[in-house]
Amino acid sequence: MAKVKTPKRAGASTSGPYERKAAKPAANSNIFRFDKDFGQHILKNPGISDAIVEKASLKPTDVVLEVGPGTGNITVRALEKAKKVIAVELDPRMGAEVTKRVQGTPLAKKLEVILGDVIKMPDLPPCDALISNTPYQISSPLIFKMLAMPNPPRVAVLMFQREFAKRLVAKPGDALYSRLSVNVNFWATCKHIMKVGKQNFKPPPKVESDVVRIEPLIGSARPNIAFEEFDGLLRIAFNRKNKTLRASFGPKEVLAMCERNYKVHCSLNNIPIDESIVENVAVDDNMDTMDVEMDVEGDDDAGNDNAEEKWGGFDNDDDDEDMPTFFKELGDEGKEAKTPSKHPKTKIALIVRAKVEKVLTTTDLADRRARMCDQNDFLKLLIAFHEEGIHFS
Repeated sequence: MAKVKTPKRAGASTSGPYERKAAKPAANSNIFRFDKDFGQHILKNPGISDAIVEKASLKPTDVVLEVGPGTGNITVRALEKAKKVIAVELDPRMGAEVTKRVQGTPLAKKLEVILGDVIKMPDLPPCDALISNTPYQISSPLIFKMLAMPNPPRVAVLMFQREFAKRLVAKPGDALYSRLSVNVNFWATCKHIMKVGKQNFKPPPKVESDVVRIEPLIGSARPNIAFEEFDGLLRIAFNRKNKTLRASFGPKEVLAMCERNYKVHCSLNNIPIDESIVENVAVDDNMDTMDVEMDVEGDDDAGNDNAEEKWGGFDNDDDDEDMPTFFKELGDEGKEAKTPSKHPKTKIALIVRAKVEKVLTTTDLADRRARMCDQNDFLKLLIAFHEEGIHFS
C-alpha cells in the first residue's frame, strides 16, 4: 500500500520535531539592555568593587548613600560593612534588580532603594559616606550638590571619567584647573585612588575611569562662607579663565548682575540708592573703556576717586560645563561691534562699576588670570567684594 505524503505547511522547518533552534547570541539574552543614556556601565570587576568600599573606611554605624547602584555589585559589599545603604536609582529595572539581589537575606533589612533623579532631589539624604560608580553626565552636579550640603558626608569615594577626575585634583597652572578644582580644594580634600580601565565595565565605556576619595571639611574646619557666594564668584572668574580677572568682570551682563545685587544690599541696609541719570557720560556697552570721576560711595563731596577703567569685552573662550548658563545663552550676541553707547547711565551703575574696579585693584588681582589663582586668592577677592556691598548669590 502506498504511503500518503502529508503536504508541508508553508514555512515549516525541515528539521526534526524535537530539534531546537540555534541559541541567540549571549549579548541579546540579558534580562534587560543597559541604557547608555543613563550612563549604565556596570562595574564587573569584584576587586575594584572591594577597593571602593575599602577606601570608604566604613564603620558598622555608618549610613551610606550610593548613587546609581546598578545591579548591586558595590551595594552588597557596602551592606556587609555599614548599618544601612540608601541607593538612589533612576532606572526602575535596576532598582528592582538590586532589591532582588539581597531579597531573602539579612542584608535586605539594611537596604533602602529610592527611585528618582538624584540631581533633582531637593536635598541629598543625610549620610556618613557617599559611594558611586557615577554616571558621567551627572559628575559635576553631584559633586556640587554634595559640597553644598549643610552636613556633608565624612567621605566620598567616587568613580569618574578620567579627565574629570584629573580636574578634581588639578593645581593652579594645570591645563585642567577649573572652577571645580578650586571648589573641591576649598571645601574638601581630594585624593586620587586608582585608575580603572574600560574593560572592567559592561558594556565598556569609550573612556577610561579613575576613582577619587573626597573628604569634605566639616565643623570648625569648614569655611564660614556661603557655598553659593563662593561658587558664584568662581562662575564669573572661570568663564574666561585664560583672561585677566578684569576682563572676566567686564561683560555688561556681569556688571548688571553686580548692580542688581548691590541694590539688594542697599535695600537691606537702608542705604540710599541714587538712580538719577548721569548726563554727558559715554560708557561702552561692552565695558572696554569707561572714564568716570566720582566717589565710590556715591558722595558728591570732594576727594572723589578717579577711576579710569579699561575693561575687556565679552569673549567666551572657556566653553566647558563650568560656564554659567547666562553666558551660554548669550552666544555671539556679546561679540557685537564695540561702539560707545549714547544712552544715559544711572549714577548707581557708575558707582558699581567703580567699586568693581576698586576691588580688583586693591587686591592686586586685576591682571591675574583665574587659572593661576588659588582658593586663597578667590577668598580674598570675595571678602573685598563683600566689603563693597557686592554679592554673588
